[in-house]
Amino acid sequence: MAVEPQHDFPVSWEQLHRDAKALAWRLSEKGPWTQIVAITRGGLVPAAIVARELEVRLVDTFCVSSYDHQNQGSITVLKEVPGDGTGTLIVDDLVDTGRTAKLVRDTLPNAHFATVYAKPAGRPMVDTFVTEVSQDTWIHFPWDLALQFVRPIVTAD
Repeated sequence: MAVEPQHDFPVSWEQLHRDAKALAWRLSEKGPWTQIVAITRGGLVPAAIVARELEVRLVDTFCVSSYDHQNQGSITVLKEVPGDGTGTLIVDDLVDTGRTAKLVRDTLPNAHFATVYAKPAGRPMVDTFVTEVSQDTWIHFPWDLALQFVRPIVTAD
């Protein structure tokens, strides 16, 4: 059962960069990694930052489609990565329900799975993450945002 978002968590490019670098810091002693696999599309940017920080040159993609701009639907695998995941670091932006992570884990069971953000329902599916947010929080990533007016949390009547 999906949890209706009650909170918004906007993430700027600068914050995402800091958090992805913090993820790389946590991962630096867990390798070595022969490759990084980004979960598309959200994992592409954090994977690039992590790859730079860990000096990993081989970056591949595991391509799935499951979200529109606000809802998770059925998961469609568009491209997999061969092997069992040995020496592989999987990077995604967020683990939410854990459905996508489970699918990728089933395909690459020996990989290390890392996300920048984690929600409680999906957290058991990842090995390393940086920031946990509540299940009812919708994270707004910088690639989905535009500058616009935002109402104050508390408004006078």
